[in-house]
Parts: sequence; structure tokens; C-alpha cells
Amino acid sequence: MGRVLGVPSPLLIAGAAVIAIALGAAAFMMSGGDSGKKRHGGAKPVATAPWASAARQRLLATTAVRYDGTVHSDGRPVHLTLTVFAGGAASGTLTAGREHADVVAVDGDTYLRAAASFWKTYGGEVEHAADYAGRWTKAPANLPGLDVRNVLAPDTIAKRLASAPGKPSTENLGSIRAHRVKTPRADYLVEAGAPNALLRVQAAVGDQPVFTVGSVLAPKKAFAEVRARVAALAGAADPAMRFRPGKLSFVNCDQNVESCTVSVPATLARPAGTPPQGARATLRVTILADHRALGTCTGSGAVPSNGSLVLRCTVTSSGWRSWMRSALDDPGAHAYEAQARVLGEAVSSSRVPQLLAQLDRHRPTTTP
Repeated sequence: MGRVLGVPSPLLIAGAAVIAIALGAAAFMMSGGDSGKKRHGGAKPVATAPWASAARQRLLATTAVRYDGTVHSDGRPVHLTLTVFAGGAASGTLTAGREHADVVAVDGDTYLRAAASFWKTYGGEVEHAADYAGRWTKAPANLPGLDVRNVLAPDTIAKRLASAPGKPSTENLGSIRAHRVKTPRADYLVEAGAPNALLRVQAAVGDQPVFTVGSVLAPKKAFAEVRARVAALAGAADPAMRFRPGKLSFVNCDQNVESCTVSVPATLARPAGTPPQGARATLRVTILADHRALGTCTGSGAVPSNGSLVLRCTVTSSGWRSWMRSALDDPGAHAYEAQARVLGEAVSSSRVPQLLAQLDRHRPTTTP
């Protein structure tokens, strides 16, 4: 189905895809922080132990920390490497068998970017893997997982160590004696002697994965990587939302050499009920003719309280202009069609500058 010049027969080729990542996404989910409520009464504050104070100062002076660890998904190992900055932003890679995914975390959320084969193998939505292939996609919020910002950020760990017991349990990590500091979210193993470096983090989730800790040799380069990934998050998909598209229509396309607009109404189908705060939808369109793509466009919008909206975008590509000129010079019927997808949008283009400003507060000023 498609459209023939002068004959109004628009085609709807639209669908929404949701993937339930049943793998290491559970290993880098991010959740909210502490409640922040003030506590009244209780015991007087206890002075921080000297070893913990030294460890805290070391962490507070650190721009970023590198973590390497392995979690398991359905009995299969999934390796995660992350560089985590003060404030909780992180960048890294996830490797599952032969599959690889880029990872970025910012402002309490984690995003993946991977090939279609990754989504087909681990995404749980084989038919619509192409919707997420090569695009930043938010890790589903309904999966349990490790809280990067509140577990692995160096400044957060320093805060946790402020209340470390003066005489914690001690164990050997190879030839190094280490203190184990237990918290509800993770256990931190800190070198017992100077310089009291953080050695390992054992997360209190799933199979309690252990992450070894290393220094970041080129913090400015690592920061440039995470910043570039955050800058590319505009339009990132949110697979937690599914939309029911309506009838696609072409607007001002016939005999228009300059552009073609596609309009698609959509209604939020999942989650049910009132749309989540800040919910957005994105429309991705490809116009085709003669078995080839003429151009693409994207459009997005906030989901209103009733869950229904109309999304539009306009193709202005050279491919469209060239094809239309050729069609107008050749009397007869010339069919074209549009393929469209309506997906949840995790990050709007207007939000990206805010995320970058937040990230830049922790920009490295020196290299070791």
C-alpha cells in the first residue's frame, strides 16, 4: 500500500515495539537516592575512623573510578566495564558473548546503544530489533539492578565511608589486607593500610556481582567520551512505553517538490492509566518509492494527560525532491509510501543541554 500522485490513499505502516532487556541491563539500572529527610534525636555522631577518613579524602580527590565486573543473565556471563565520575555519570561497555553494547549513565538513568543482533539475542523483541539498533535506548526501569549513581560514584562512596565503623571486618584480597564496609546497597572493600584505596565493590543485588576498582589514567579523555554520549541522547527511545498508532496520512505531499509531511495519531497503550510524568513520544518516518528510501524524518511531542496525541514530521531530503521532479516530468501514476514507527522518547532535544550542564560540573581540571 502507498500513495499515488493525485490519489489520496495514505498508508499506515506503523508499530510500537517494547523490549524487556533480560540481561546485564539489570546490572546497571539506576534508581533514586536517599530520601533526604532530616533525622532528629538519636545517638551523637561518631568520629570517622582515621583509615576511613583517609579513604574518603582519596575518593573526593578522584575525578573518576574505573570498574570491571561480571554479572550473570540466565546463567550466562555478562561483562561490564564502567568509568564512573563524581556525580554518577558513567560511560562504558557491556559484552555478552559475541554481542557488545555501549553504555552511558546520566541523571539517574542508563542507556544502551547496540546492533540489531544484540537486541534480537537479549532484547526479547526479535521482530522490532531494528527500532533500537544503533540508537541510544533507555534501560527498562522495571528491572532490578545496580544503582550506579548511589553505589559506584566516588563522591557517594566517600559519603558512605563517613559512617564506617572504627573496627570493621577485615579480610585478605590476595596479599592486601582490606576492611569490608557493609551498606544496604553494596559492600566496599578498602585497603586497611595506607593509602587506604578502594579495592572492590560487591553489589547487594542479583548474584551480588563483584567489581574490581582501577584508576582512570586519562580522565579528560574519559570525560570527553561520556560527554559525547550524553550529547547524542536526544531522541533516545524509552521501551517502557508502547503506543497504539492510528491512521497515517500524508500532508501537502502531492506535486510538492520541496517536502512531504507525514502525520500519525497515537495513543499510549502501556503503561495503562495516566501517562508517566514527562512522558514523550517520537515518530520515525521513512518515505519510499521505487523500492528505495527517498528520505527520513523524526518528530516528537509530550504525551498529554489523556494519552493521545498527533505526531508529525517533514521529509525535505534531496531524494524526495529529485524523485518528485522526475515524477512530475513523467505523466502517469507514481506511487510512494511511508513506513512509520511511534516509540517512547526518553530524552528530548531540549533536555540535552541541561544534562550537559549537570555533567560539566564534574569536568576534570587536571590529569594525573
